[in-house]
Amino acid sequence: MIGLRQDGPAGFIPFLTHGFPTPAETPRLLTTLAKTGADVIELGVPFSDPLADGPTIQRASWLALGQGVTLASTLDLVSRVSADLPPIVIFSYLNPVLRMGVGPFLDRAEKAGAAGLLITDLPVGTHMELERALAGSELDLIPLVAPTTPPERLETIVGHASGFLYYISRLGVTGARESLDQGLRARVEELRSRVQLPVAVGFGVSTPEQARAVAEIADGVVVGSALIGALERGEAEFADLATDLAEAVHGADRAPVEG
Repeated sequence: MIGLRQDGPAGFIPFLTHGFPTPAETPRLLTTLAKTGADVIELGVPFSDPLADGPTIQRASWLALGQGVTLASTLDLVSRVSADLPPIVIFSYLNPVLRMGVGPFLDRAEKAGAAGLLITDLPVGTHMELERALAGSELDLIPLVAPTTPPERLETIVGHASGFLYYISRLGVTGARESLDQGLRARVEELRSRVQLPVAVGFGVSTPEQARAVAEIADGVVVGSALIGALERGEAEFADLATDLAEAVHGADRAPVEG
């Protein structure tokens, strides 16, 4: 179980691309995230056409692919480290899962100890074989909800989801931003009042100050590009930023759920 809650402190959810900077370093970096305060870790499977990702994560993905990282090797990694880490959500595009096969993928992911699955290019209701198989598995299906998601579509998404909802704070691709969207608070508060699942917010959260602001209104805060960018500059900067982000998220004054 992933373990985010609507009635407790917000959770810090860092993202890391498997294989960046090198596959050999990924286990140590995952341990760093755990020690600095991660509550859930999103582990990215590198993909050759990452349309939802901005340039920072794209660079990390391409470098990892060039070193032979695959979905299979990612699951192998999870099997070695999951027992000593917070819950791990596999963050992938659909193609690698289909190439492995839905059944074999879910079997390996469960045995590896993964807690959840987030597929960026899988709108709820578009691949019923996978969704039915997930419903019968131990993995949580983490769906994406956008600012443009209409109420009737939200009901469909929630009906297929478990673990938490991932709310995209703005349209476009992943990437660090200097400021948060002006209407974010109102949209997240409305979403939390309408659903029973925890709501995590990502896409563009870049600094401890932004992370604290999001943690005041959401149940989880996802940070990816800013951490990958820090890692490009050095492991010490990566660890420092992860520490500061976790402290900001965990120290936020939480808004109660209304509705």
